Formats: sequence, structure tokens, C-alpha cells
Amino acid sequence: MNPTKFLTELKRRNVYKVAIAYGVVAWLLMQVASQIFPFFEIPSWAVRLVVLLLILGFPIALVLAWAFDLTPEGLKRTEWADRRPARSSRNKAWRQTESVKVPAKSIAVMPFENRSEDKANAYFADGIQDEILTLLSKIADLKVISRTSTQQYRSRPRNLNEIAKQLGVANILEGSVQKAGDQVRVNVQLVNAQTDSHLWAETYDRKLTDIFGVESEIAKGIAESLQAKLTSREEQALAVKPTNNLEAYDAYLRGLAFEARGLHSFDTPMKAVDSYERAVQLDPNFALAWARLSRAQAFVYFMPFDTAAARRDAAKRALENAQKLQPNSPETLLALGYYQYMVLRDYAAAKTTFALVSKMLPSSSEAPKALGYIARREGNWDESIGYFEQALALDPCNMELLREAAWTHTGLRQFSAALKLHDRTLDITPNDPARMAEKAGTYQAEGNLQEAAKLLSEVNAQTPSFTAFIKITELRLERNLGEAIRLLQARLAQFRYASEIEKINNQLWLALTQRLNGDTAGANVTAAQARSMLESLCKNQPDNALLAAGLSLANAVLGEKELALKEAERAITLSPSIKDRMRGPACEEILALVETMVGENSRAISTLTRLLQTPYSSWLYSGPVTASLLRLDPFWDPLRADPAFQKLCGEKQP
Repeated sequence: MNPTKFLTELKRRNVYKVAIAYGVVAWLLMQVASQIFPFFEIPSWAVRLVVLLLILGFPIALVLAWAFDLTPEGLKRTEWADRRPARSSRNKAWRQTESVKVPAKSIAVMPFENRSEDKANAYFADGIQDEILTLLSKIADLKVISRTSTQQYRSRPRNLNEIAKQLGVANILEGSVQKAGDQVRVNVQLVNAQTDSHLWAETYDRKLTDIFGVESEIAKGIAESLQAKLTSREEQALAVKPTNNLEAYDAYLRGLAFEARGLHSFDTPMKAVDSYERAVQLDPNFALAWARLSRAQAFVYFMPFDTAAARRDAAKRALENAQKLQPNSPETLLALGYYQYMVLRDYAAAKTTFALVSKMLPSSSEAPKALGYIARREGNWDESIGYFEQALALDPCNMELLREAAWTHTGLRQFSAALKLHDRTLDITPNDPARMAEKAGTYQAEGNLQEAAKLLSEVNAQTPSFTAFIKITELRLERNLGEAIRLLQARLAQFRYASEIEKINNQLWLALTQRLNGDTAGANVTAAQARSMLESLCKNQPDNALLAAGLSLANAVLGEKELALKEAERAITLSPSIKDRMRGPACEEILALVETMVGENSRAISTLTRLLQTPYSSWLYSGPVTASLLRLDPFWDPLRADPAFQKLCGEKQP
């Protein structure tokens, strides 16, 4: 071991502190023995024995200090304590603590620079980075920060020490990839960010066919440089070649790139599905691609972009193929867990699977993130926050985790905590329209329309759907219905929708807003168009609660009271709160709006009274209904004369 590194490790493991403390305590005990023992006529050999025992105990104390750490869970081996995520706080927004010790065997892999002449090869450089991270995450002796937390540093970083502090790691790997024909050059360098010293660097000039060997060599080089212990199983995992077909691997990397863009619009998950399907067509034995394909199909089914039986069966078929090829790999088990969660809705089975993955990949945020999703669906919202905090301790700049933690606090109507998390996302990506819209939605729930409006000033007809939805809600709450209608009409004319569902949503919002503005004829035309498209989709997706809820609103605008109520009740049956504590109440909220529109005021007030006390995620707002939203939103104007509704609007939120 390098002498400098050894001394640094002695300091990190508190060996110096233990030595000093032991010396002080030993000296005091020897003074006590020499002064007190003679007074009680204790033989002098007893004093010599105490001194001898204290001397013998000194090296033992140093060995124990090297091998063990004192943690909140008790005395643990140092390697275990290094990997232990920061202790979560269940009732407060997660935040990094200044006193957390950075593990010496911790690493963040920066986005690899694409040095290829063809800039379209950026997906290939990203894929190499992602695969190296996947290999590193299989080494239990390492703490590895995921790609999602390092994406913000895509431009070449200057202050590695500050980046390391933000990510909670000691070491950083930088790299570049240059691809030309069948040749590839990969440059990597490992830096100790705390000392700004280069630990290891290598350049690989290889045939493209040897790219898997390069990824494995890099992972092993990092492990050796950081003195991470590899088990025989981990060495075998690093040596596994995922496919012999380079075209299949290329398609797989493209799928990963689409997933990295975010999956909350219809087009990107479908492009990921297409890429993974091509990968497995080219190589039917590509287990990793089958696992990813299953996850992507399950996500499309779950959102629900497409709840047809064919989509569900496609997710199952891909999972079964992955299980035949690699039944016990972490990637296959992750696919199984997501299938159990998203398709079967078997939360107990999914929790068991993800708990197993957590043990296999202790430094990955994937399993605690999934467990956070499940806890929320079960109605265990505080537990969900705890899981997201645990995941963020492993992956502190992961935008998805920060958003999900913020939305969970919003669902609980803990708006102050949610706003702090939104601020963290904006620290990472300043002026990001989507992140500003998320924060604006929280301000709307509080009734703070002025702050919300500031964040939405740049939204226009070409803005992505979610951000535009928050802007339309803002205009409605401000009762600027004419401007809301103009924005919705402009989007229908100009915006390129990724799916029919996105376009139908825009039509429904336009129909509802036209109705509020007194344009009954225009509202009827728009609602009829939306209903026609919804009925067509429902033929292939009869179990889609979102489509049933949309049909109920379209029928309510058209004055079809019985049909509107029937479809709203069907949506609740398809997604009952007892099975989905997050989205189930949103169907009840749609029912309350339909009841308000068709004159069933007392029933609507009864439903809203219950919802005000329920944590959930809304389809009408970016969070659950609040007294402020009831007070501001013209949707609820027909209820305002009722004293019971007036009481609801005056209630303070917890």
C-alpha cells in the first residue's frame, strides 16, 4: 500500500483518535492504580498487572478501530458502514448532511465525451458509460453513483472536488469515446477528487467487436485502483459478454438513450420498446435486452398509455425470455419486480423481489426507488418518502428521485418540503421549463398564483404537454378563460402530439374551458370529437381507467348525465382506491367534477370532503385538491352557494 494512502486511511478510520483516547484513558487508569491500590493494601503486582493489560490492549484497540465503525445500528465492520446509506428522515425533505463521511471506495462516472466525427454517435458514448456503471454496481465493496445524478455535468467539469462533494464520493472517472467504422478508442482516467491526484488512466484502441472486453477491463481497473475486494461471483459477472451481435448491442444502447430522455410522454418509451425489440430480433439470446424490453412494455401498460391485452402479454413474454436465459441476474429480477408491480399489481411479490435486488446491488438506487413507488400505491406515504430518501442518499442528484420525493410531499400536502425539493431540481437544471412548472403546480395548490405565474411566463403553444397543462390550470384559476382557450386552440393547430391520448386530453381541456366561458356550442363540438376518439380507443382498452374518466367528462359537457355518471363510476371500478392509494382517488375527483357539472351538488361536496383528507395524485391538478384550489377554481362555482362547500373552502390544510 502507498504510505500516503495508508496514513490517509488511518485517519479516515479514526485510528488516530482511538490511539489518543486510549492513551489518555490508560494513563488515568495507571495513576488511579498507583495511588489508590496501596491505600487499600492491594499487592504491588496488581498495579503491574493493570499496566501490562493496558499495554497489551493498545494494539487490540487499534485493530478494532481499523476494522469497525460505530454506527446508529451499533458496531459494524468498516466496509459495511462505508456502504450504509445516510439515515432517512421520514417526515422531512431529504437533504445532504455536512457531517456524512465520504467512503474511500466511492465513485461517480462522469458522462463520457463523444469524440466521434459523427455527433449522432453520442448515444454510443452514453451507452458505454452506462454499461461501465452497471458493471461497477455489481461490486458490493464499491459505492457507485448512478448516471442520472451525473448527467448535469455533461459539459467538461472544472472543479472535480466540488462535484465530488455534491455527489458524496471520493473518486471520479472521466472518459471519452471515439468511434470510426469498426474501430473504437476509449480513454479513461480515475481521479481522487479530494486530493486531486490521478489514480489510474488508460487508453484502449480496439476493434468494435472487443468493446465488451474494454468495459470489463475498465471496471476491473477501477476496482483494483480503489482496492475493492471482488468475490468470485462478481469476477464472473464482470466477465459476462451480453451479446455477440454488435448490431443488437447498438440497438440496445439506443434503447437506453431513449429511456434516459424520460419516459413520461408516449413517444420515448415506445421508441425504447422499438429499439429493444430490434435488439432481441437480431440476437434472441440477448438476456439483458429482453429484460429491458419487458420493463419498457410494462411501463407503457402501467402509465396507462396502452392497457390492451397485447401490451400486457408482450411484457410477460419478454420477461419469460429473460428468465430462461439469465433467471438470477439483477437485470432479470428488476424486470420481474416491475412486471409484478406494474402489470400484475401484486405489491407483496414485487416488494420481495426488489428487496432481493437491493441485496445484490447495494449501491444502486433502483430498488429503494421502486419500493418507494410501491409504498405510495399502498398508501404508506411516509414510508415512501423514507425509501426515496434512501435512494437519494445513494444517488443525490437524480432528477427523477427528487421529483418523486417532491410529488410525494405534495400528495401529503406538505408544500414547504415539496418546494425545497423543487428548488434542488432547479439548482441542478436552472430555468428548466418542466421543473419550473412542477414548482408552479405546488404554488397553485397553496393558492399562491402570483409566484406560480412568474414561473410559467414563457409557456407557449409549442411547450411540452405537462408544462402546458400547468399553464392552462393557472389561467383557469386566474379566471382568464379566453387566454386559456386561445392557448388550447393554438396547441391543437400547431403542436405535434406523440399519441392520440395527448391530443384527446387537450380537446377535453378545451371543451371544459369553453363550457366555463359560456360557449356551449363550441364546447359540444369539441367534446363530441374527443368522445368519438375515446370510444374508439376503449374498444381495444376496455380496462383503461384514464379513458373511462375522459369519456365521463366528454359526456358531462354534452349533457349526457347518466352516461357521464356511469363512465365515472366505471373508472373508479377499474382503478379503486383500495388497490391504488395514489391514483384511485383521482377517479373519485373526476366523479366529483362530473357530479358538479350535472347538478348532483350534495354528492359532489360529500366526495370533495373525503378527498380533502386523502393523500393522492390528481388528474385535475398537479397535486391533490386543496381548500385553496376549491376556492379559486371556476370548476366548482355551481357549489359556492352551499354552506357545506363554503366550509370546505375555509378549512386549513395540514
